[in-house]
Amino acid sequence: MRALVIQKPGEAIIKDIPPPEQRPGHVLLRVRMIGLCGSDLNSYRGKNPLVTYPRVPGHEIAASILESNPSRPDLKPGTNVTLSPYTNCGKCSSCLRGRPNACQFNETLGVQRDGALLEQIWMPAEKLYPANLSIKELCLVEPLTVGFHAVGRGRVQPGDIVAVFGCGGVGLGAVAASHSAGALTIAVDLDDHKLEIAKSADQTIIPFRASEEDIDTVAHSLTAIPGALAWPTAWPTTLWRCSTS
Repeated sequence: MRALVIQKPGEAIIKDIPPPEQRPGHVLLRVRMIGLCGSDLNSYRGKNPLVTYPRVPGHEIAASILESNPSRPDLKPGTNVTLSPYTNCGKCSSCLRGRPNACQFNETLGVQRDGALLEQIWMPAEKLYPANLSIKELCLVEPLTVGFHAVGRGRVQPGDIVAVFGCGGVGLGAVAASHSAGALTIAVDLDDHKLEIAKSADQTIIPFRASEEDIDTVAHSLTAIPGALAWPTAWPTTLWRCSTS
């Protein structure tokens, strides 16, 4: 089957590779669409220190079930899914504390192991998530959940004021999560189009074109606390910085 392979930094080709081998507890997927992450670009540029070559990139995935597995009778052939691209060993200290997302031995698709920029892939049944979403929307689930996770880690509460710096895929996830948590959300970016996307989620989200002096003025007017954007701060609202990737 065909796959996109980064042979070495700056060199990517489409080549034929052997079909994937069946594995117990896994489900065979037909890859439908892949979102390209900043980490994929860094892998191509040779700036991702976790990558070895050659490597198939791709971890923001929309796929359809080709062959089901008895452990997941809900995943019938033809079902569209997205997936978690991470592994967890179940034995390290993080896994034993109930934090498999921080597994010491994690291998992310497209980073420490080959990703999904190919035609078919076997994935563990427990890593698959069906949803009533379009193929393009399924590709956005993984990066958006990173922003949601950031807001969860930040313990955002109703009444907080949250500034999200950068309205790329991850940042928009943080904007949506902050708004859903009941916070007053300021979406900050240099790109007017991204700010329009942030604003379209809800009219109460405040889009702001980035300027160091201006955003400090806005934060001051909303909080009435001088020096609101000094870092670190002691003010009782939440400032969360997200990348623009």
